[in-house]
Amino acid sequence: MTLKQQLLSDLTASMKAQTAERTSTLRMVKAALMNREIEKGGELDDDEMQKLLRSLVKQRRDSVEQYDKAGRQDLARKEAAEIDIIEGYLPAAASDAEIEAAVLSAIEETSATSMKDMGAVMKAAQARLAGKNADGRTMSEIVKAKLSSG
Repeated sequence: MTLKQQLLSDLTASMKAQTAERTSTLRMVKAALMNREIEKGGELDDDEMQKLLRSLVKQRRDSVEQYDKAGRQDLARKEAAEIDIIEGYLPAAASDAEIEAAVLSAIEETSATSMKDMGAVMKAAQARLAGKNADGRTMSEIVKAKLSSG
């Protein structure tokens, strides 16, 4: 069963079970999926689906941050709940230690010495973490820390 089929099956089950929050989130994901398929002009494969889901999670994390700053805990909780539901369809997230190890080996591989090399290090680190759900912001912070201290 593809990721898309799983998502649509879960949406149907959620609608039958009348779980409003889950149904709402899965409908939003389905709408984003359909929009992306229209843009592409065809079906998305599982890798493209994961990329879409990571993008949706990132949007929600940014929203949570903004709602926290604005003191809107009710909206921040709603977005956090959506993140939990969406992340259920993604592979397990890479730990900070795994990200750091990938960054260190990427720095070694690219012979990076300064912030000018950040792009190459990020690309190499992401390649090492392929298949794992690595948070880009965390990876970026680790790369900056390693390159500025080295």
